[in-house]
Amino acid sequence: MNGEPLTILLVEDNPDHAELVIRNMEDSLVANRIIHVEDGEAALEYLSHRGKFTDEQRYPMPHLVLLDLRLPKVDGLEVLKAIKISPKLRALPVVILTTSSAERDIAMASEYYANSYVTKPVDFQQFSKLLQDLGFYWLAWNKHPW
Repeated sequence: MNGEPLTILLVEDNPDHAELVIRNMEDSLVANRIIHVEDGEAALEYLSHRGKFTDEQRYPMPHLVLLDLRLPKVDGLEVLKAIKISPKLRALPVVILTTSSAERDIAMASEYYANSYVTKPVDFQQFSKLLQDLGFYWLAWNKHPW
């Protein structure tokens, strides 16, 4: 990541879960910017710069997507599938972050090439290690650029 500010797209419909993830990531200095959307449709609009997300300066392409599975409007697995079949987006790392430990969900996430699958509640020390394994390192400067 060579000093570049890290942007994470968090796709989570539960406000309490989103707040917990955001707070822990800020406390751990994992990201310089976390963009939170609450449904799969908004995630797809963000990633394709449609709707209210057309300003690419304000809504930059994320370096990582944290994706819940049980989402309104468009299911998380459909979002994952859309990302991984898109020539423009397929290299974007996607970590499934969900309460589901169902074998079917894990198998489908793997089939659609999720980079990792994490079941909530999250142990943030292990989660931080996962991010490091994916190539994302702490960015301790410019914690809140927005």
